[in-house]
Amino acid sequence: MAKKILVTGGTGYIGSHTVVELQQAGYDVVIVDNLSNSNIDVLDGIERITGKRPVFDKLDCTDFEAMKSLFAKYHFDGIIHFAASKAVGESVQQPLLYYRNNLVSLINLLELMPANQVKGIVFSSSCTVYGEPDYNPIDENAPIKPAASPYGNTKQINEEIIQDFVHSGAPIKSIILRYFNPIGAHPSAEIGELPLGVPQNLVPYITQTGIGVRYQLSVFGDDYHTPDGSCIRDFINVVDLAKAHVIAIERMLEDKSEEKVEIFNLGTGKGLSVLELIHVFEKVSGTALNYKIVGRREGDIEKIWAQPDKANNVLGWKAVETIEDTMASAWRWQLRLREKGVM
Repeated sequence: MAKKILVTGGTGYIGSHTVVELQQAGYDVVIVDNLSNSNIDVLDGIERITGKRPVFDKLDCTDFEAMKSLFAKYHFDGIIHFAASKAVGESVQQPLLYYRNNLVSLINLLELMPANQVKGIVFSSSCTVYGEPDYNPIDENAPIKPAASPYGNTKQINEEIIQDFVHSGAPIKSIILRYFNPIGAHPSAEIGELPLGVPQNLVPYITQTGIGVRYQLSVFGDDYHTPDGSCIRDFINVVDLAKAHVIAIERMLEDKSEEKVEIFNLGTGKGLSVLELIHVFEKVSGTALNYKIVGRREGDIEKIWAQPDKANNVLGWKAVETIEDTMASAWRWQLRLREKGVM
């Protein structure tokens, strides 16, 4: 009998790609999402790729009674928790929204897990927990720095909540995955990144500017201590990232580790600047991008990229897609949206 996985935020960007990989690996999936930053049509894309439509419940993870009813309805073997507000800039402007949504949703899940015999939770964390790092590439032993944004702070606090709960003797396991910068789309162009409203993330803003939906892309700062003055990030293909979650769930459910909580950095191990990424997009799309340099944005880190050896060697996962193929997939997705009259 197939194991059943609850995926919170499963119609979102990373969530939807992970649902595809889970279903293709033989898991049954139940998605919970409040659709605050995603679209129900994503289920159609998942079904076209996998041949199977995941079960979907429109719920808010901060609603304890609704989540309690969900756990009574299904038996989950494990949880992958994506549901969270995720934009650095927005979190600076609306901190309470971020603290309420990102902390309460996790607390509700953890409270419900032991009573419902749910074995473990894979938590969607972020490299933002490292703040402005002392060195690059950055490994899992690097110090956790004061967060540069409320968003980053919620990830730090959530990691502490998980570790404190497990330390208290809770009968669960957890794998915490610290993502670097997920970009791109599924190669089928059936699903991809489609934020509601003005994009808060770089790549959808690039592709929307490239296709003319946005007039101009703003590059926040060219006076950082980097070769071209723009921020440097570790950009990871979203399908590569999704596959890591399937490996993590399997590792947890099959007790492949004695540790109750494990932490892995998920990145490529290479840093790429914002301006370099723009040039890759221009090359693969054949489109000149209208962008301008503006002032720095509050909450942005100067440079950070992963040391992914632990994920490579212990988890048995590696990022394999090239940056060119990844940006080409994002552009195909944007073109597909135009064909469908979405954007």
